[in-house]
Amino acid sequence: MSWRTVVISNSAKLDYQLGFLVVRRGEVVKIHLSEISVLIIETTAVSLTAALLSELTNKKIKVIFCDEKRNPSSELIPYYGAHDTSAKVRTQIRWSQDIKTAVWTEIVTEKIRKQSEILEKFNCQESTLLNQYIEEIQYGDVTNREGHAAKVYFNALFGKDFSRTEENSINAALNYGYGIILSAMNREVTANGYITQLGLFHDNMFNQFNFGSDLMEPFRPIVDRKVKVMSPDKFEHDEKMQVLDILNEEVSIGGRREFVNNAVKIYCRSVFDALCDNDASLIKFYRDEL
Repeated sequence: MSWRTVVISNSAKLDYQLGFLVVRRGEVVKIHLSEISVLIIETTAVSLTAALLSELTNKKIKVIFCDEKRNPSSELIPYYGAHDTSAKVRTQIRWSQDIKTAVWTEIVTEKIRKQSEILEKFNCQESTLLNQYIEEIQYGDVTNREGHAAKVYFNALFGKDFSRTEENSINAALNYGYGIILSAMNREVTANGYITQLGLFHDNMFNQFNFGSDLMEPFRPIVDRKVKVMSPDKFEHDEKMQVLDILNEEVSIGGRREFVNNAVKIYCRSVFDALCDNDASLIKFYRDEL
């Protein structure tokens, strides 16, 4: 099972050789593709061969490219993530609005529940209010309890003056972590034969990752907790590696301890099953023993 997250931070040449990713930078380092789950190209001073890109796609390895500021800017998405992609896409289009709304209601409820647990961990009394919002959630969250919870949650966690629109190290860390989680969700969507553009709730014509944006919601608090503990006054390479390490943290899902990276796979596949079988109770959410 793939488990490594490989980050290329400096100028290098990458190519493919007999099943290995070959990194040439003065010395030569080889990593077998079967070990790699995510490859992050953190600098623009990297050259890659087409043969390597083709093999990374075939092995369903998530590749994330960063811009000149070393922030995630794009990712490698295969046209066909599964042998039965055409059938899966037709199934995805036929999912009824009722089951999509039911699944979204479960997802957003779990997100607020996870936010409440984070606040309890940090002894924030606002967790009581979030629990109240959970009780008030209606089908499809038509009263936007998610939005109300988010405002209370971020102000409780990072201070009354905190705003998600500001440019600071906290938001930079949050955005970086969310980008990593979104990429992991997109990988599972495409690997299972579905397309990322068609979401359950998110429906922005300019967002090619609507489905991943839906799926990632309950995993956001993992990033929030990490950033809260870090409390970074700057966000550079070392801080990015700390945030990236969330993929290697352990949670409980399906009665087992799993790395977050693998929990994403289990969770996403359970959501796909719920949508195809018209049964929202099939969703498997992770449990974080705080």
